[in-house]
Amino acid sequence: MHTPDTLSEPSVGGAAEPALFSTMSTMRAMRRLLPDPVSDELLDRLIQAAVWGPSGGNMQRYEYVVVTDRAVMAELAPLWKRCVDAYLATTGKYAPAGMDEAAYARMVAAIEYQRDHFAETPALIIPCYRFPEPRIEEEGLRVHAEALGPDATARMGRTQERFAALAEGSCVYPGVQNLLLAARGLGLAANITIWHLFLEEEWKAALGIPEEMNTFAAIPVGWPRGRFGPVSRRPVAEVVHRDRW
Repeated sequence: MHTPDTLSEPSVGGAAEPALFSTMSTMRAMRRLLPDPVSDELLDRLIQAAVWGPSGGNMQRYEYVVVTDRAVMAELAPLWKRCVDAYLATTGKYAPAGMDEAAYARMVAAIEYQRDHFAETPALIIPCYRFPEPRIEEEGLRVHAEALGPDATARMGRTQERFAALAEGSCVYPGVQNLLLAARGLGLAANITIWHLFLEEEWKAALGIPEEMNTFAAIPVGWPRGRFGPVSRRPVAEVVHRDRW
């Protein structure tokens, strides 16, 4: 029987922090999964956590494809392999600047393990989103342009595609983070990937996802083979710019 880890509540200034902080600080990307199934009840709890995330304009246009059928997973495994191989040959070929080479080699080994055992993945979650066609009248465009000014309006015209992608992403990824936190809290292993976008049309065809829907991640979920542990991240003092850059 799988049970959630007991999370400690570290003390800061003599006061106990919420358990959520322990959850976040030990939420590694866990790629080595046991083949044991994850119940529909637990998967529904993950989706519930995702749905609690914010949604732009409260439109709630998200949909979640949850794959647990081993036959379907076996069909997806060759697509996953092609995407991972493409990633490791390009973006993922070298360790990021400042990352220990040995640590990066361990991460790549875990990615390769997941690739080679993908057909055994207990569950895969694909978050999808699509904004409706905007209803904008001519008067609204005029006020919009006046509010921004001519230079900014011209820039918006050039960056509209990026703006739309970020707007949809902002409605999806907070929910994805909720899902990952919920998985960690329940003792489940999960990691977010976007490699499927190399072959998004093929993934959508394999899963019957409508052409007009955009997919934002492929999240393998299962019980971990290893143990959760503290994440390694840049210190806060190194990344904060107070008041100005």
